Amino acid sequence: MTSPEVPKRSKLELLKDGSRQLRGTIAEELTNDSDEFTGDSCQLLKHHGSYQQDNRDLRKAKNPDGTRKGKAFSCMIRTRVPGGKVTAEQFLAELDLCDQYGDGTVRLTTRQGFQLHGVIKGNLKAAIKGINDSKLTTLAACGDVNRNVMACPAPYKNNAIFDSMQDMAYALAEHLKPKTTSYFDLWITDEAGNKTNEAEFQPVEEPIYGKVYLPRKFKIGIALPEDNCVDIYTQDIGLLAIVENEEIIGYNFYVGGGMGVTPSNKKTYAALAKPLSFVEKDQVLAVAEAVVKVQRDFGNREDRKQARMKYLVNNLGIEKFREKVSEFLGGPLIAPRDIEVTGIDDHMGWHDQGDGKLFFGVNIENGRIKDEGDLRIKTGLRKILETYQFDARITAKQSVIFCDIDPADREAIEQILVDHGMKKADELTLIRRFSMSCPALPMCGLSVTESERVLPDLITEFEEELARQGLQEERISVNMTGCPNGCARPYIPDVGLVGKAVGKYTLFLGGNSLGNRLAFIYDDMVPLGEITSRLSPLLEYYKEERQTDESFGDFCHRKGKETLQEKAGLTAK
Repeated sequence: MTSPEVPKRSKLELLKDGSRQLRGTIAEELTNDSDEFTGDSCQLLKHHGSYQQDNRDLRKAKNPDGTRKGKAFSCMIRTRVPGGKVTAEQFLAELDLCDQYGDGTVRLTTRQGFQLHGVIKGNLKAAIKGINDSKLTTLAACGDVNRNVMACPAPYKNNAIFDSMQDMAYALAEHLKPKTTSYFDLWITDEAGNKTNEAEFQPVEEPIYGKVYLPRKFKIGIALPEDNCVDIYTQDIGLLAIVENEEIIGYNFYVGGGMGVTPSNKKTYAALAKPLSFVEKDQVLAVAEAVVKVQRDFGNREDRKQARMKYLVNNLGIEKFREKVSEFLGGPLIAPRDIEVTGIDDHMGWHDQGDGKLFFGVNIENGRIKDEGDLRIKTGLRKILETYQFDARITAKQSVIFCDIDPADREAIEQILVDHGMKKADELTLIRRFSMSCPALPMCGLSVTESERVLPDLITEFEEELARQGLQEERISVNMTGCPNGCARPYIPDVGLVGKAVGKYTLFLGGNSLGNRLAFIYDDMVPLGEITSRLSPLLEYYKEERQTDESFGDFCHRKGKETLQEKAGLTAK
């Protein structure tokens, strides 16, 4: 009798299997003399919210005798913040920790979380414990589990809709949180509390994830039809709220979105999530759990390039995928409601909160909170938080919202911005407000070229070109990444820029700020210094032939790649 074929598993699947629920040898390595973690521990650290990195600007640095210093290792720590909702004390804790253990900056992420960079191995445990002391966590901010659950951050109080989305984000994050005790043992207890001995290890049940967790990372976002500010179509699960009589009665579930691409691997691609079902609000956790379990049991564990749920949804087809979700759920799914995304808001500037108070959105370009020259973002935000103790929200555009502001304090708060070189929303162009980037160089090991450090100057070039053509009032979204992995969601905006080689980018056009359409490759290997000039004739074409209220991305989509290339004098590629 032939034995059944044992499914092949990747090296990382085997590592997770033997890791004693994500412990591995992290505890031992935290106390040894090396300034770096081993490769296996680096992979397991991701599940605890940290990536090991090295500063690539310093790789060629030399000692006094002319020998190279070698890699300068440190860790990035990512904090999980469901819905981007934090207290003043939690925000201030991150600002303190970046000074105490990091590189002096905090980065607001495209998933509404915090990131600290430059934390050396010897300070990693103290930094993570400091985050937990503020009643936040880094558990499930990275790794092969459900990551930070995004939700519209607007703190409107005139109805229950916005609080309901925030509550759902928190409920999903807690429900899908790993149950392993390794996080507590490694980072919260003292050294004596670390149970690393094989004989002492007692596994806990992981009812959702099982022994080896998910094949790859998993992402969830919650939005309204009129405000897709968290880009639900790029998520593994996107929830679109259905509102009746000013109350959320349920959500349309979308499944199988994802941005990561490997250009050398033709089997990889960006994908938008497909409609799965309408789900009443009291069934959201159960359906989300069922979707996760389908990915757990049927996702690709042999090839990590094919392991995201978007490939499973595509390979099975949405009908077959729906059947499997129903099997785990134990009942049929309801057809999705006929509703589409119609708008987006960055929530910047002053807004009536609905309860007599105001909220104030402050744009933080590319999410980097730092003091540099006359622009003292970190000091300015610290002063606002310490003075007024406002709750805050992190947006999906890497900016911050201050909540519950007394109208009498408006002028004083604006003065704090002025005193620290910061601009209000109405002083910024829409193209700058709707741009975002990944960190890229020098810290990201995957990046092939610059992103965060070059996008501000590139946006300045765009602003000048738009002003020259009388288009400065147009809302054009620009997302830039230093590699094709898609952390800043570059495959959906009006203009996407994806690092392809040093100083060169793939130029994507035809998406839109709504995030409901994939862009197409317009040009490849475009030098950084030529991006604006390559777009200039298309902007002129847009100005001449656009339809009423047509966005630049919609115009490019309507005209198509070949027509645009012909207009610009490019040979179709």
